[in-house]
Order: sequence, then structure tokens, then C-alpha cells
Amino acid sequence: MEWTEVLNRIAAGEDEHTEFKPHFRDRGKVGRAICAFANTDGGLVVLGISDNQQIIGVAEDSEQVQERLTSFLQSGCSSPISARVGRHEDPQGWVHWLEVPRQRGFEPMRYDGRVWMRRGRSSVGPSPTELQDLYNTFGYILTEERTISAATASDLDMQVFRSYLASLGIDTTGDPQPNADDDLHNRGAIAEIGGELRPTLYGVLAFGRTPQDYPQTQSLHIDCVAYDGDDRADATLQTAEAKGRLTEQVERAVGWFSGLGKFEVYRELRRHDRRLLPMEALREALVNAVVHRDYAITGAKILFEVFASRVELTSPGTLPNHMSADSVRAGGRARSRNEYMANCMLALGFMERRGRGWPIMRKAMHEFNGTEPEIEQDRDGSFVRVRFLLD
Repeated sequence: MEWTEVLNRIAAGEDEHTEFKPHFRDRGKVGRAICAFANTDGGLVVLGISDNQQIIGVAEDSEQVQERLTSFLQSGCSSPISARVGRHEDPQGWVHWLEVPRQRGFEPMRYDGRVWMRRGRSSVGPSPTELQDLYNTFGYILTEERTISAATASDLDMQVFRSYLASLGIDTTGDPQPNADDDLHNRGAIAEIGGELRPTLYGVLAFGRTPQDYPQTQSLHIDCVAYDGDDRADATLQTAEAKGRLTEQVERAVGWFSGLGKFEVYRELRRHDRRLLPMEALREALVNAVVHRDYAITGAKILFEVFASRVELTSPGTLPNHMSADSVRAGGRARSRNEYMANCMLALGFMERRGRGWPIMRKAMHEFNGTEPEIEQDRDGSFVRVRFLLD
């Protein structure tokens, strides 16, 4: 870009494709702008410009600033950014600029561990929906075997991993023991990418210390909502987010639901307190939701809703492997979308034999209140919903 064009951009002011900074000392703001332009539609970052669009020049040595900018483009973000660096000596001082094109890669750029995008004149963190759109635009498909590049092997809790191995009957105390990385790699919890070992989505959700701390995993939890009526427009009584590892999500969602209370029934003039739902049915539905959801839909959460007359669990994605609602009701056994997760939850005792989930829920509900659990699949909306009637 020529200096005359840069002058025209300065005169026009900041917008979604242009940002001014007085210097490079505030590396954070410059880094966020570069990352945001790279993720969105590209843009121009100009250094040496005041807030009121006046040229003030960058006080630092011009050669050093150019070297620092070039170095930042190589290593300042999660991967190198291809951008053109320019400069001009104005009577007020040196003006530097970077022409940042939209980047192409397998996932959005990150600066300081976060994804940034351009919204109007600001560089901001994307909303869950915007984040999903970004990953979709970059062609990033999240599966349980995909590595989470923002995480490291040290982000996995080895005590939790060894407890899992013990549940498989593997001795984790005797000598000799295999190298921890080898163990994690052999079990699918980490994989090599770019010459480095990174946790997989399965590793993060099964054994991670803080599974929702990464851009790709922020929405991978259960949203819990209780309403004062039978419609989402009714008043909200209580909400919660069941986060953590797969097992923790299930336990926390069950704990939240248990805290909603019980209702009274009378038998032979005596009052008995009864739970809103049988726990075996609810746990089975929650386990199936976290194990079988489509993790490629990165901006969506599992929705656990309690209404006055029913409980609904809505899971992102359609049923795996071309299963239908009828085949689920029949207790059909199919290969899971997320085999590692299913086997882990089975080993930890959160699932019974594969294919028995629906029969367990049906039996529990029949004995509880004589109703039949319901399941629906919306291929257009890309969700599966399980419904329990409360009376």
C-alpha cells in the first residue's frame, strides 16, 4: 500500500477495516487488532496516529519497530500471519502500517490464548454463535480425536486419567510404568500436531482440569433452566451451567435438578415425598446427551429444561450413524459418534451396556408414573430432544 492511500485511510477515520495506534508499546491492543483483522475480512493497522486522527509519529527507532512488527507476525499469534509491513517518514515522525489480509487455515487465529474478531471499529471476543461461524468458515470440524491447540498435555489431570485406567483393571502403581505421554497417546487423550503433543477433545473433556477454558470448548457443557410454567416465555425460576469434565457435567446437572425439590403424593391418607423424575432415567438421558452430541456444532450447548409438566433434554446434532427415533425406541445398538467418550463413560460406570439406554429410561418411567419417554429428531434444526412427562 502506498503512502498516499494510507493518508486517505487516516483522513477517513477508523472503521471495521482500519485501526490507529499511537505506538507499538501497547502490544496487547495492536495484537488484538491484527488477530481480529486476520480472522475477519482483513484490515489496516497504522501506528503513529493519535485518537483524533493526527500524525504524531512513533518515537522508537524505525528499524527496531519494523523488526518487532515482523517478529510479531511470525510468532505473536497462534500461527504466523502473512501481512505487508510499510513505513513512511513524515515531518512529525515515522508512521508504520500493516496490511493484514484475511487468513486461511484449519482454525481461527488466537492472540493471548483467545480468538478475536472485528465488530465495527472494535476488536472483540466473538459470541458463541460468532465463534461457531468463525470455525465453520475456517473449515474446522471438531471431533473427539481433533486436537485442541490452545491446550497442552499439562492441562490434563493425571490423577483423573490414572483413576480411569484403574477402572479398566490396569495397574497404575507397580513398576515399571510407561511414560505418561505414551499412556495418554495410546489412549487417544493426546495426539501430535506440528511436532507437538496436544490434548484431543476427548482428552480435554474426559481428563482436563478446566475443559471449557479453550475457544473451541467454551460452549461444550449443559445449560440448566427451570421455568414457572410450560413455555420458555414463562418466568425463569432457576438457572445453572453444568460445566467440567463429562462426568462432572452429568453429576452437576443431576445435583441442580435434585435441588429443585420434590412433590407430594398421598397413599392411604399418608403423605409421601416423591422426586420429580426417577434418577436412573435422568442420568441415562444426561449421559447419552454428553456422549452422543455432535461436537462439531461448537457454538451450541446441551439444553436441560424443566417445565411445569415436563422435562426436556435437547442435544446438538442429529442421531449418529443414520439412526432414527424408531431405532432408538427399539433399543438398537449402533457405533457411537464419539467412541472414546462412550467407552470412557462405560468404564467409569456412568453407562450400562451399550444400546440399553432407552429401555432403561422406559422401564424407569413406567414404574414411576406410567408414562413413556419421548424422543424427536429435527434434521433441519440439527437437534435431538428427549422428553419426560411429570404426570
